[in-house]
This record gives sequence, C-alpha cells and structure tokens, in this order.
Amino acid sequence: MGTGMFDFLSNHANTIYLLTLLSITTFVASLIFIPFLVIRIPKNYFTDAYRHESRLRHLHPAVYYSLITMKNLLGLVIFIAGILMLVLPGQGVLSMLVGLSLTDFPGKYRVERWLVKKPAVLHSINWIRRKARQPDLLPPDT
Repeated sequence: MGTGMFDFLSNHANTIYLLTLLSITTFVASLIFIPFLVIRIPKNYFTDAYRHESRLRHLHPAVYYSLITMKNLLGLVIFIAGILMLVLPGQGVLSMLVGLSLTDFPGKYRVERWLVKKPAVLHSINWIRRKARQPDLLPPDT
C-alpha cells in the first residue's frame, strides 16, 4: 500500500508541485488583499435596502465598461480562489465575499447582505477592521 502511494506521488510530481504552489499563492494573496479590501468597505454599506449607484458611472462609457469588465474578472478570480480556499489554506468565505462584492450581477446586493448577516462572517470582517483601526461594519437591517 505504501509503495502505491509513493508511485502515485512520483508519477504526479508536477501536479502536486503546481497544487502546492497554488495553495501557497492563494494563502499569501488572501492574507494581503482580503484585509485591504475589507477595510475599504464603508461601515454603512449593508444598511441600505438597495445598492448604491457606482461611483464610476460618470466616466466615459468606454472607460466605464472597461473598468467594470476588469473588476468583474478580478472578482471572479477572487471568488474562485475563495472556493479553492475552502479546502486549501486561506480565508475562503471572506475571499468569496470580496469576490462577490467586486462582481456585478442581478441580485448581488441581496446575496452580499445574506452573507454578512451570518454572525461568523460579520465577526470575521469586523475583526479585520478593528485590527486596521476601522469602525465595525453595521449589520444589515433584517
């Protein structure tokens, strides 16, 4: 049995190396970028029943749609990394929340508010904000 495992590891060394590299990269990236993005959320972001209008909306349409596309792609990458971090080291749920917050899709604000209503998620977000000397997020109205 031990030899079978050793054979598997030696036959799939490149895959294991890439998975290890991906795991380390997502872990380090989550430690750096997730807190940065979490402390930038306005403390009352989730208190309103409806989403605020984008601050980028006043830009030229070509610039606006280019930025929205890049933001959505970044959000998708962070969301997928969050899913991976559910089984790999890292802040999976927080990464998924940040990824969702960067993307634009119908019902997004409702999903964000539903996630932030979870006590463990709100507690984790506010713990990061306190470390950065930022005020706690106000919980969503029920």
